[in-house]
Amino acid sequence: MNSVRVLLIDDHTVVRAGLRALLESTERIDVVGEASSGEEAVARTKQLQPDIVIMDLAMPGMGGIRATRQITALGLDTRVLILTVHDEEEHLSEALDAGAAGYLNKSVADTDLVGAIEALVRGHSYLPGRAATLLAREKRSRDEPQEPALSALSARERTVIELYASGFTAREMGKRMFLSPKTVEGYLARARRKLGLGSRTEIVQFALKNGLLRSSEDE
Repeated sequence: MNSVRVLLIDDHTVVRAGLRALLESTERIDVVGEASSGEEAVARTKQLQPDIVIMDLAMPGMGGIRATRQITALGLDTRVLILTVHDEEEHLSEALDAGAAGYLNKSVADTDLVGAIEALVRGHSYLPGRAATLLAREKRSRDEPQEPALSALSARERTVIELYASGFTAREMGKRMFLSPKTVEGYLARARRKLGLGSRTEIVQFALKNGLLRSSEDE
């Protein structure tokens, strides 16, 4: 298997050096570049087109959420893993809505980071163990008179929801399903209408509840 190409984004040089040493010690991961700001992250992603971008949230200038949103909009086969000191409660939903495929606290990077990267490469999302509980709590806090039903979806709509919840772009989903990105977007739009779901966080919540998506505890 080819090595995983990773781009590191963090405004602290010492942190990037530590992450590089950790990742390259596995001999399965190749750190192809680094950046210290959100603006540089977007530019370097365009240039290098890595498999995984490891993104810090709090940086001078453009923050990690906005940079993640811009990287996702590029339509590349690149997946973003948020690596931050912030707890899930603070930024999890915002990160998911920006297009992040994973979220990990820096406090467990030494033990969990490589596994998170490997999960993303296999096509899964990587969420903290408490993610399902947190997202369910947010869902209950909103007034939802009717629960969306998985049975309302066609087979392809269900596949699109599963892949979208895992952080794939329309281009990536199209490659996996042998469909054009435009066709995939059509399936996604129909599935959203059937389920009454809008944001990516809502779709992740639905996928978790219906067994279409696994949190990191299931990996």
